[in-house]
Amino acid sequence: MSIQAKAQTDIPTERTVNPLWYKFHKNPLTIFGLCILLFFLLVSVLAPLITSYDPTKINITERFSPPSAKHWFGTDEVGRDIFTRIIYGARLSLGVGVAVVLSAGLIGSVVGAISGYFGGKIDQVIMRLMDIILAFPSLVLAMALAATLGPNLQNAMIAIAIVKIPVYVRLARAETLALREKLYVKAALTFGIPPWRIIARHIIPNAISPVVIQVTLDIGDAVLLVATLGFLGLGAQPPTPEWGAMISIGWKYLIDYWWYPTFPGFALFLASCGFNLIGDGIRDILDPKVNR
Repeated sequence: MSIQAKAQTDIPTERTVNPLWYKFHKNPLTIFGLCILLFFLLVSVLAPLITSYDPTKINITERFSPPSAKHWFGTDEVGRDIFTRIIYGARLSLGVGVAVVLSAGLIGSVVGAISGYFGGKIDQVIMRLMDIILAFPSLVLAMALAATLGPNLQNAMIAIAIVKIPVYVRLARAETLALREKLYVKAALTFGIPPWRIIARHIIPNAISPVVIQVTLDIGDAVLLVATLGFLGLGAQPPTPEWGAMISIGWKYLIDYWWYPTFPGFALFLASCGFNLIGDGIRDILDPKVNR
């Protein structure tokens, strides 16, 4: 090889320097989704600095004030600033969505790994239980569980997590069935390493990639489910600033006071789009079928 040719091969390209960032930023929609989520994260963290209003304080004298310099998004039926309630609601809606999906992903991954590794009756019992949960539409089952447990935010989170767990169980089980036949797993078993340690150190870390992809795709759906239960009165209860609950009350005043349900609905739409765009980008990076 000539000196010139060798020099050209030694020059690092954008793809070789940072391939993950190259795959991520080449998709403008993914970057747009990241910007949306960073915006919501920023305003939710800096909420006390952005607005001086209390999201739950009632001021009847300013009820149904239209959008203005004083109240950017107007006020609701008891005079609360809608802009303030939206940015404080971002903390709750987005935080609950992320917490629910991460909890479901963690529990589902562990249960799926146990099911796939041990097989037999343990596998049959676990998978039949997951099949029962998957037999119901996710929204209908979440509504039924939330109504049974009682209408509050904590019970809504539990209901949504239960609905989401079977997806992660099936993903982790499928990966475990392939991984338990690998030589390093059989070698660990030969050396007398306990099954729980094999699952924790060899199975779950190597089966995590599809779970991460599913988590990023599910967060947007979880945010919508939280808002839906709030809209139906099964989630966060007044006066908690939650987007679904705000839309539930505001749609009754849509014709005369259009700003009341419109701005919370638009915030919910943007947040859901942001999570879905980010999930698609992470799937493009981590999914080997896409990266062939």
